[in-house]
Amino acid sequence: MRHVLLALSAAALLISGARAADIESAYTKIDRKHGCKVVEAAARGDGDWQELACTGYKGYPVLISYDDARESIFYGYPPKEGKRKWESFAGFNQSSDTIEWRVAREGKKEIPFATIHRWFVGEPGDTVEVLAVEKIGRKGGGEGCAVGYVVASGNGNANDEARRIADSRARDFSCDVDKPVIKAGRVALPALARQTD
Repeated sequence: MRHVLLALSAAALLISGARAADIESAYTKIDRKHGCKVVEAAARGDGDWQELACTGYKGYPVLISYDDARESIFYGYPPKEGKRKWESFAGFNQSSDTIEWRVAREGKKEIPFATIHRWFVGEPGDTVEVLAVEKIGRKGGGEGCAVGYVVASGNGNANDEARRIADSRARDFSCDVDKPVIKAGRVALPALARQTD
């Protein structure tokens, strides 16, 4: 019986290792001046907001909502019905120009399933860096949302932790049911601002 259990354990490790080996990272840059299209923007006297549609990984869009020095970003194809939900931080924030896409390779197909994006939250001189892990909205489905947050300030393993969350949780994550994973060390995660309805 012991030999059977050892063989099953070894087989499970090989399968999980093969699955992990099929996941790679790809990187894209957001060029807000030349790679994004302004979909909507505030009229004079209507505040400071705009909606941008930017180019992401292999045709997947990156949809940026900006309002009052805060951003909410949706990665991939949005829901067919209804608006995207606002997900951001309560404090002033901005995202970096580089997005890491976690891509599963199935034969010749490349399927991006999660993004990892660095955010800078807070006032200048008092900024916390956070890696937001997001599920990508797929064609036809459109469900995309935050899967986890890793505080990068003071955390040398932040990138690895974010990839672990993306690879283990994003594909099966239910945006309306599951709660995002939060990994914070010596620096607390800044307050979130999320639309719940």
